[in-house]
Amino acid sequence: MTTSRAMAWTLAVSACLSWPALAEEADSGAIVAAQFAAGGNNQGVRASGAKGVCVKGTFTPAPGAAGLSKAPHFAKPTPVTARFSMGGSSPKISDKAKPVTRGFAVRMSDGPSDMTFVVISAPVFAARTPEQLLEFFKVRAPGPDGKQDPEKIKAFGAQNPETTRQSAWLNARPVPASFAGVDYWSVQAYTLTNAKGTPTVARLKFVSADKAGLSDDELKGKPDSFYADELKARLEQGPARFDLVAILAEPGDPTNDSTANWPEESRKTATLGMLAITGIEPNATCDARTFDPVAELPEGIAGPADDPMFAIRSPAYAVSLSKRAN
Repeated sequence: MTTSRAMAWTLAVSACLSWPALAEEADSGAIVAAQFAAGGNNQGVRASGAKGVCVKGTFTPAPGAAGLSKAPHFAKPTPVTARFSMGGSSPKISDKAKPVTRGFAVRMSDGPSDMTFVVISAPVFAARTPEQLLEFFKVRAPGPDGKQDPEKIKAFGAQNPETTRQSAWLNARPVPASFAGVDYWSVQAYTLTNAKGTPTVARLKFVSADKAGLSDDELKGKPDSFYADELKARLEQGPARFDLVAILAEPGDPTNDSTANWPEESRKTATLGMLAITGIEPNATCDARTFDPVAELPEGIAGPADDPMFAIRSPAYAVSLSKRAN
């Protein structure tokens, strides 16, 4: 284990002392093991987002952002380290895969504190509870022949219909033409608190300034790995931009179910700032530590206390980090 990774692992273990009891009750180790099994048990990679690209940039807050949150990152521009990725634990997954989320891990650093979000290219998650997530991965583990059992997956979906919402949403839309050409959602609710102590509950969304999808014919002409080269060429022409938008909750919007969609067309929104991705970073920059959206939040923004899928992220990410760091 390298020195930087050893330090990251020590910090992750130390953070366990402050994780909610909800996370302690779930077997994060079993979930991570099931994630690896579903992806073919690859070594030295992330349990989720094994294939990806590390980037850098700057977040510039919108003029009204401080009115919603007193987090220092909403008061002045901050440098950003981020990583785009394909979902799953297989580093060989095709960039052309359709019912697979693209991921975006974003760490904004103002010096004393970090503000980290891990978001995906769908407005809903694939499981409502850690226990359901564990079974979701178990039924996708390849059999002795190295193939998944589609009937087993279909039966699980029939018994757990909420786990099919994400794939249905992705299948109804074209494959993104670029990591930078698709929107990314938090899927979980955050509470923004301003200097007066006023709370605002919202889901967060990174909105691409250059959304584009690929037709079936365009997709056929692409290699299985084209996102990294496309992103490099894109950034040579200028920054890839995203608006960070808060989708404001209304009474009755669930904050404890990551598989439930909030109808955005009927929700008010507030722009919190603009993220400009400016260049590629070495993989080691992103691999040195995990992007932890639970532990890395400043005063002025907090994740949901009632969503078990938020609480489980810290211990699961720490387990994943420990396995790829060894």
